[in-house]
Amino acid sequence: MATKNKHVVVGLSGGVDSAVAALKLIEDGYRVKAVFMKNWEEDDDAEYCAAEEDLREARAVCEVLDIPLKTVNFSAEYWDRVFQHFLQEYRAGRTPNPDVLCNKEIKFKAFLEYALSLGADRLATGHYAGLRRNANGVQLIKARDENKDQSYFLSALDQEQLQGTLFPLSELTKPEVRTIAKAAGLPNCERKDSTGICFIGERRFKDFLQQYLPGQPGEIRTLDEEVKGQHQGLMYHTIGQRQGLGLGGPGGPWFVVGKDMARNILYVVEGDEHPALYNDRLIAMDPHWIAGTAPDLPFPCKAKIRYRQQEQVCTVAPHTQGLEVRFDTPQRAITPGQYVVFYRGDVCLGSGIIQRVPKQKTSD
Repeated sequence: MATKNKHVVVGLSGGVDSAVAALKLIEDGYRVKAVFMKNWEEDDDAEYCAAEEDLREARAVCEVLDIPLKTVNFSAEYWDRVFQHFLQEYRAGRTPNPDVLCNKEIKFKAFLEYALSLGADRLATGHYAGLRRNANGVQLIKARDENKDQSYFLSALDQEQLQGTLFPLSELTKPEVRTIAKAAGLPNCERKDSTGICFIGERRFKDFLQQYLPGQPGEIRTLDEEVKGQHQGLMYHTIGQRQGLGLGGPGGPWFVVGKDMARNILYVVEGDEHPALYNDRLIAMDPHWIAGTAPDLPFPCKAKIRYRQQEQVCTVAPHTQGLEVRFDTPQRAITPGQYVVFYRGDVCLGSGIIQRVPKQKTSD
């Protein structure tokens, strides 16, 4: 897309990544307008809400870059489209990933529509990911900085969303971004990256969740049904979890391996290498293919079952409930509710939501 007179809205978060994304677009000749988006205000207060500080940083960046800044509030949309699903999944005993859904429903849907309503040709963000445009559409590709690559969180986007998007940081590493920001005099060049789910802030996750999902205490048992302790609520635990169980013993730490929702029982095993922590298959529902059409199944590729994981060799096959993903190497702590994301080379093919983990087959 020729840049002359092209109008781009940049989602400015207050962090250094989106600030440098805006700077690069200006240097490339785009007409840039910044928009600060707020998605949460249910229990904002001085202790937990960083939105005011983020907005101050965004305003300071816009002063340096000499670009206008607007603010928009999508808290109602976030509550309806993301947070209600978040609570529903926890009630069902799963562990959802709200960041993927937020990108799909808020940042690249509600926010993209807003940007286009302002007369923008494209929306740009500070995500570490890339786009490859060709005659068949747009491919989502991994960022050059593999340590920061965020294609995992963008794996539920579709062709229309990607057609209207720019990712200016695709070829930059994080250290390069900070160097560029410092050289340009951006006030947030050394600002610490935000981590975790944005609306939770620095509070303990369990404390936050208890506000919306009061716990129902129950038993912690081994796979042999031996009672080992008490939990305060199944929704406060996730597969593979070690911390917060209150269990000890001479054989090593304990890990969560399962939940019986009907009986309110949390199942644990002792030791990081316990076979029950590992599985070579999963069933994924609601498969989404970025190209718009599904590949011919079955097919080999690589996949991630969590963001901070090396891609794993697997085969993706059809299943009555969606997809069956068979890994060449057993995977640790496959977690229902999380996303399995598929890759071929540097291209992100799409994703599915992990529905369940079948019991290991002993023969077939």
